[in-house]
Amino acid sequence: MVNENELQDPTDERTTTTNTDEPQEETLQTQTVVSGLYENWFLDYASYVILERAVPAVEDGLKPVQRRILHALKEMDDGRFNKVANVIGQTMQYHPHGDASIGDALVNIGQKNLVFDTQGNWGNILTGDGAAAPRYIEVRLSKFGQDVVFNNQTTEWQLSYDGRKREPVTLPVKFPLLLSLGVEGIAVGLSTKVLPHNFNELIEASIQILKDKPVQIFPDFLTGGQVDVSNYNDGARGGKVRVRAKIEEFDKKTLIIREIPFGTTTTSVKDSILKANEDGKIKIKKVDDLTSKNVEIHVHLTPGVSPDITIDALFAFTECEVSISPNACVIIKDKPHFVSVTDILRINTHQTVHLLQRELEIRQQELREKLLYSSLEKIFIENRIYRKIEECETFEAVISTIDKALAKFKKEFYREITEDDILRLTEIKIKRISKYDAFKADELMRKLEQELLETEDNLANLTRYAIAYFKDLQKKYSKGRERLTEIRAFNTISANVVAAANQKLYVDREGGFIGYGLKKDEFVSDCSDIDDVIVFRRDGKCMVVKVQDKVFVGKDILYCSVFKKNDERKIYNLIYHDAKSGISMAKRFAVTGVTRDKEYDLTLGNPKSKLLYFTANDNGEAEVVTVNLTAQSSAKVKQFDFDFASIGVKNRSAQGNILTKYPVRKITQKTAGTSTLGGVDIWYDEHLGRLNRDERGRFLGNFEAKDTVLVVYKSGEYELTSFDLTNRYEPNELAILSKFDPETVLSAVYYEANQKLWYVKRFKVETTSIDKKFSFIGDTKGSKLLTVTADANPRIEIVHQVKDRGPLDKMILEPAGFIDVRGWKALGNKLPFVKVKEVKLLASKAVAPPLSNGNAVPPRAVTLDKEIPVVAEPIEGQLGLF
Repeated sequence: MVNENELQDPTDERTTTTNTDEPQEETLQTQTVVSGLYENWFLDYASYVILERAVPAVEDGLKPVQRRILHALKEMDDGRFNKVANVIGQTMQYHPHGDASIGDALVNIGQKNLVFDTQGNWGNILTGDGAAAPRYIEVRLSKFGQDVVFNNQTTEWQLSYDGRKREPVTLPVKFPLLLSLGVEGIAVGLSTKVLPHNFNELIEASIQILKDKPVQIFPDFLTGGQVDVSNYNDGARGGKVRVRAKIEEFDKKTLIIREIPFGTTTTSVKDSILKANEDGKIKIKKVDDLTSKNVEIHVHLTPGVSPDITIDALFAFTECEVSISPNACVIIKDKPHFVSVTDILRINTHQTVHLLQRELEIRQQELREKLLYSSLEKIFIENRIYRKIEECETFEAVISTIDKALAKFKKEFYREITEDDILRLTEIKIKRISKYDAFKADELMRKLEQELLETEDNLANLTRYAIAYFKDLQKKYSKGRERLTEIRAFNTISANVVAAANQKLYVDREGGFIGYGLKKDEFVSDCSDIDDVIVFRRDGKCMVVKVQDKVFVGKDILYCSVFKKNDERKIYNLIYHDAKSGISMAKRFAVTGVTRDKEYDLTLGNPKSKLLYFTANDNGEAEVVTVNLTAQSSAKVKQFDFDFASIGVKNRSAQGNILTKYPVRKITQKTAGTSTLGGVDIWYDEHLGRLNRDERGRFLGNFEAKDTVLVVYKSGEYELTSFDLTNRYEPNELAILSKFDPETVLSAVYYEANQKLWYVKRFKVETTSIDKKFSFIGDTKGSKLLTVTADANPRIEIVHQVKDRGPLDKMILEPAGFIDVRGWKALGNKLPFVKVKEVKLLASKAVAPPLSNGNAVPPRAVTLDKEIPVVAEPIEGQLGLF
């Protein structure tokens, strides 16, 4: 029988099975209760990974492996480089997880060029190349790392994992190191991702925090690029940043990628471009990766492909744009906390203040002790107390004698004189006593007192001292740490708009099929494999479907085309016959948004209704049609004209206007129509560098189909472009962007490098080529544009020197009054200056009225203290061509 005690606990691991009907052999089954074990063991494992592996501590911003590497390197530090293999071995005394994790973490820190000085091949964060083997590369602490990270006196210590060594709990870092380096880690049940920030901006933000002012910091990456921080959410969980490569248009056939997004490499970017090309998303000839010290990827375009649309396509379909979701999680008081980067910065800043206070207090105590001992030593020697102990027979008597001799001086000291202090006096050597210099001793004590006063003043004004500390850090270490990533707003790129037309759309009108696989049927247009197609059928039905190899959309197709969502300028004109009433209706409408694969009825919905006439007009044209009624109709006039311009553009579901109540035999187009929508209002968004119709930015004007945009660049070039919304205009490269008017006169001041002279010229844009740049300052290398304006009556302030090493003078130039308008290739009028230091545009001036004799007011150039007439004599060769 089984012992009854074994059955008392229902959770016991052993149970028995017995049969009361028949006696049988006892059977013991073993059960393991895992619920409690799983809960405890899993929590222990998760806590260990979170606290000891993946998540950094907020105090120093370091994971345990990083902290142990720094501590080991500090112990090895002798000012010389150490083999990384030796550093890994030293770190393994503190980190029980093998050399691979230590080596990877060490290289990761070294590539960020902040706390380490490195030597050898440490890999390349741009190309993704790995570092050489640890035995071939060397490292030491940088000057910044030594100044900011370590201080044994303020470090809290603990025993290492095996109890043989001691290691820091956290390092006393006096800088927001976590935000500067950034960190990424995956633990159990949570992860952390803090993006790196700019060194100088962190210091300036810390100073602002100490001044109780609001701060805002944004990421900055060593790979450069551009970042949109509109959804950064202060680096907290739930935020997102978009990072783009910097792409420049070298010419109409070549794009050059100069900087890449954070988290990518030139290899991964190149591979993503090649894959997008293989998938038909973009059209390129080839990609050349010429990266060495700096990123340089050449993307060669297929002839006829727009560089602007290709740039947008690279952002839409390749790693030229990536989205990063920050998730700031740090260890605070042995627990993980999700915080914002501003919270981390405030904690780090206040901790820096606390550490500086600790250092000052320690220094204050050291100075007090030095002063106390120097005073004791002076009293001991100058009052010849050492002579009084000559007759003492025991050491206790010596101590007692010295103590009594010091009694009358004790009240001058800041603390009690202890036996240890007296013992130090007894250790003074006779040689020091014989050579004691009271003057030098007093001088030393004055220096100590002065330093003590400064230390106490710093303690009393701790915020001021901390601000000075941060400013000193910036002064010493900010060189070469300027912001690399440009902060700017990004436009939203529609993949359908920029995708390359990698397929051909065909239609089987009778069978009711469309797709890019129907190669034997009627060709419609080029399309991409992510486009939507809009279809109109003779039965009055309309629908939008995703383009596929072959898809059935209904028989008797009248019209199909690639669908552009929210296109308000594409107007459909149609006439339909309502089967129930027998009335023919005319309507005009736009299709801006629909539900994919849903049928929409354009008639009144009565069975057997049908379309009699249909056109699609890209710019809202309204044609004139001739309507022929049947011979059997009772209408007196059996043929008449109808102008679609006589009806307005309404909603897709509107029933339309009555055309006729009589049966219609046929409808034919009489004359092609003109647009009834007028021009398009265009704005320029200077933040995005894009044109738009959404009233964002500066209004350029109302554009008709023939109108163009005038773009004048700071490089001294101009070009005419279309007003297509996919065009790109980099704001920092532009001098003028406006609607082109052939009568506009441009005034420019520039330096001509060939003759080494300064010129002012006025000219009109005479060229008509679209998307072609023309240099109006010549092609000589070194020529530069100082200013250009489209103002009709500009005023230009010029700071100049008339003679070499002469005084600077200022003159206000009004070129409209004395300089003729010439061709864009003309040199212009020479300025009689040796050197032009600065040019500034002033507010324009109204044109002066003519004099009573009919002559205009003579042109003048105005200096700051007087007016002088400008002699505009013809200059030899001023009409010469470059």
